[in-house]
Amino acid sequence: MHTAPGLVIAPGDPRDPGAAALLRQSHDLMRALFPPEENFCLDPGALAAPDIRFFVALREGETVGTGALALCDGYGEVKSMFVDGAARGQGVAEALLARIEAEARAQALPCLRLETGDRLEAALRLYARHGFVRRGPFGDYPDAPSSVFMEKYLS
Repeated sequence: MHTAPGLVIAPGDPRDPGAAALLRQSHDLMRALFPPEENFCLDPGALAAPDIRFFVALREGETVGTGALALCDGYGEVKSMFVDGAARGQGVAEALLARIEAEARAQALPCLRLETGDRLEAALRLYARHGFVRRGPFGDYPDAPSSVFMEKYLS
């Protein structure tokens, strides 16, 4: 677990009510910002798969953020990063990303990759601040007009 003032990052279950509510908020935002064919969200059931490490950010017992690491062949993928609006700007996303990176290192993955939307400016700044650089599509992702693909080597 990673701790910051009043914040705990811990393994979680995406089907738990607090996490599921945040995931619904995230999916609603993605649907509002991007066309359906450019949304690549995973539902809580998919995020509970054995090859995914799902994390929650808890403050005073309340789920204020989510993030996941998908274990892929030769890399890890950052998934489902979302922070409740009232908790933004308080280091929650940084703490989640640090926990995901620590898990990727513990799994001996050489790099992290992610796909995010071009209109998610705060997310793009977060990832760039933490050493992610742009790259082309990977995995099963199409080269969607609104997608931004990034990676960070961990070695």
